[in-house]
Amino acid sequence: MVFLPVSKKDMQERGWEQVDFVLVTGDAYVDHPSFGTAIISRVLERFGYKVAILAQPDWRSTKDFTRFGRPRLGFLINSGNVDSMVNHFSVFKHRRRTDHYSPGGKAGLRPDRAVIVYSNKAREAYKDVPIIIGGLEASLRRLGHYDYWDDKVRRSVLLDAKADILIYGMGERAAVEIAEALDSGIEAKDIGWIRGTCVKGSVEDADSETIILPSFEEITDSKRRYGDSFALQYRNNDAIQGKRLMEPYGEKLCVVQNVPQPPLEREELDQIYELPYEGEAHPMYEKDGGVPALKEVRFSLTSSRGCFGGCSFCALTYHQGRELRSRSIASLVKEAEALTHRSDFKGYIHDVGGPTANFRHPACKKQLKAGVCKNKDCLYPKPCGQMEIDHSEYLRLLRELRDIPGIKKVFIRSGIRYDYVMADKDDSFLRELCHHHVSGTLKVAPEHVSQHVLKYMRKPGKEVFEDFSRSYRKINEKLGLKQYLIPYLISSHPGSRLEDAVELALFLKENHFIPDQVQDFYPTPGTLATCMYYTEEDPFTGEPVYVAKDLEEKKMQRALIHFHKPENRKLVQAALEKAGRKDLIPVLSDHNNKRKGRKR
Repeated sequence: MVFLPVSKKDMQERGWEQVDFVLVTGDAYVDHPSFGTAIISRVLERFGYKVAILAQPDWRSTKDFTRFGRPRLGFLINSGNVDSMVNHFSVFKHRRRTDHYSPGGKAGLRPDRAVIVYSNKAREAYKDVPIIIGGLEASLRRLGHYDYWDDKVRRSVLLDAKADILIYGMGERAAVEIAEALDSGIEAKDIGWIRGTCVKGSVEDADSETIILPSFEEITDSKRRYGDSFALQYRNNDAIQGKRLMEPYGEKLCVVQNVPQPPLEREELDQIYELPYEGEAHPMYEKDGGVPALKEVRFSLTSSRGCFGGCSFCALTYHQGRELRSRSIASLVKEAEALTHRSDFKGYIHDVGGPTANFRHPACKKQLKAGVCKNKDCLYPKPCGQMEIDHSEYLRLLRELRDIPGIKKVFIRSGIRYDYVMADKDDSFLRELCHHHVSGTLKVAPEHVSQHVLKYMRKPGKEVFEDFSRSYRKINEKLGLKQYLIPYLISSHPGSRLEDAVELALFLKENHFIPDQVQDFYPTPGTLATCMYYTEEDPFTGEPVYVAKDLEEKKMQRALIHFHKPENRKLVQAALEKAGRKDLIPVLSDHNNKRKGRKR
């Protein structure tokens, strides 16, 4: 195995006297392309840079941060694949007992607000070494943002981390451009032009193309101004139409967000995913039983990036962008064939997808020249007439993967957009999905059924889900298969009132759905839904949005979805009484009825 150095000894064995970059991460070191650390480090290696990995360092001293000596070009710092606060706390702010991105699933191996803590510790170790932060935590906190855990608006993480440059979005191209600039002798403070980055600057440097956002002081004092700022950021998160943004802090300082990087094209994605990853966690974790997060992705294939789905609760719009790109069929087949030669491969590919599995190309050709629409969604409230709805290439990919010797089954687990499926006049994909790619149950995400809530989620109406359910059932009946649907649902989403939760419970009861997974809405940085949660307004229209913030009501909304559980009886009855629906108590509180199983 040829992992990148994790110790001074590893450096010496490679004959390195000094590394170019120390990449610090809050995750355990897993050299698999589902982990951002693996991708960035291998990309830099490809361009000739020497990278050492400092995974989950002890942040209580500078000792680990000096392990490799002074890096020649700088520190690259991320918190891991997940925001460290989401990683550590449940939606009810209870500290989690496990960490799937740590060896053995052990919790407590990274600090809260890891990007800030690691960056400040690196600065303490080497005062004048450039610090570049990136990854999901930095990307979604790149400007002033509402922080659920502090329940206040926090500054750009670039300032609190005292970093020189922040990379947002998918950072491969920006990381290489920064490395080349530093390698040429340009000081970090002078690298202010690279797309997909945020740097410190002055409002005096604004040109006619720059948009000055409401100041940090304004968005702290006024929720309306916070919403205004979010709307401007949302509409300028595109590589073609987006403008440079400046967020002032006081009279002189500002955080400058440069225009986003264009999405990587197919050939570039192929090259990145074909780099020499080991596909494993570092051997130093074997004594702990490995890294649990690798289990789900070890035999999965990433086929695409970006998502034009536009769900308001999803941060991908802000991080990966709405313009989709995919890998070639040849590249994915090559990766799958390599899996079949592994001794631990049992013949099952766990997933072939991305943010949305059945998206394989940009929503429309217009996006390639004009960028994504600023004031229009691709799928909400219904599929745009310009959208190219076509599953044919994805079907070709799945068929070629199924035909590879040594592969028994190819699953699709990363989620499909059923509204996109139903908009396709050709039902070939749905038929082959049922026939070849489902293992008893298919998980789909209607999230809710109340039109009042779906409007704020930017999800299709319940009639689309009902149509999909009927089509899925009929196809399985024709195939002679007993396969079921499991709906993913969100409780207490902005806009969801108690009466909406009652409507959802009745729908589940009438259709014999028993949801396995229910997520209480979690306000994470960077999402439209979090903006609505904080401001209690729609940032694009200014209309008021009801938000359930009372803990007791949140518990009631969640209990209504799991009305069939005896332990929820009292909460369900209290919720129905509060909603003025005592008439439904016998309907939703009768636990003498046998559970009828998941809806087919």
